Amino acid sequence: MARLADATPVILPTLISDNFLLDPELLESNITEKSRLLILCSPSNPTGSVYPKKLIEKIAEIVAKHPRLLVLSDEIYEHIIYAPATHTSFASLPGMWERTLTVNGFSKAFAMTGWRLGYIAGPKNFIAACNKIQSQSTSGASSIAQKAGVAALGLGYAGGEVVSTMVKAFRESQDFLVKNFGELEGVKISEPQGAFYLFIDFSSYYGIEVEGFGKIENSESLCRYLLDKGQVALVPGDAFGDDSCIRISYAASLTTLQASFERIKKALISLRPAVPV
Repeated sequence: MARLADATPVILPTLISDNFLLDPELLESNITEKSRLLILCSPSNPTGSVYPKKLIEKIAEIVAKHPRLLVLSDEIYEHIIYAPATHTSFASLPGMWERTLTVNGFSKAFAMTGWRLGYIAGPKNFIAACNKIQSQSTSGASSIAQKAGVAALGLGYAGGEVVSTMVKAFRESQDFLVKNFGELEGVKISEPQGAFYLFIDFSSYYGIEVEGFGKIENSESLCRYLLDKGQVALVPGDAFGDDSCIRISYAASLTTLQASFERIKKALISLRPAVPV
């Protein structure tokens, strides 16, 4: 999207040992006079990381030093969060309202993925500019989707009991997967605090030659192997800029996840980690 807008994306790496959270010093060292937009996602897809308020405040202090830098804050998972983590909306920080474009929607918290209903909030001049492009591409959200959105908002703050029950189920699924994947040999994992994803480092399995399949060289080939051997669909980490990891979505029933884990475990057991962890 950045390239379509004739912008040059600058990707800042994060580490599993830091729960994939952005290092403020790294951010500051990469901002130049050409920097125009900082994109943040909290809670995060694909890592499930949630930015604590103190870290968000440090990032806001850096943004404040650069008058031409805006922030696009993706907060679509804000209500899928696990205690003690809490969500801080970037625009709520001092001096950041006029610098922030907040994007959100109904797909995640309200399980309305197919309705394609989202929204943006920000200063009027920026929203007016967004409208010029959006009105010529999708025209607008259908009236049916809008009615469904109104019904979702009627559930109460943060989706009320309905969403709370869903989040509890996600937490149960997460606890199961974190515990069990954490016991596998050669696996590195950080415990997510929001969303419904695990971003797990399986790179110790790279370099292994599998009879009848070929060499597992990266996240894409490991995902193909697990699909072929275990019939479980996963997303390669290189799609998110980290080829050492694989994304697992646990937006499924616990029964399905238990069966999926056993298939992955069985497929991995037949491999020997290339390097001990």
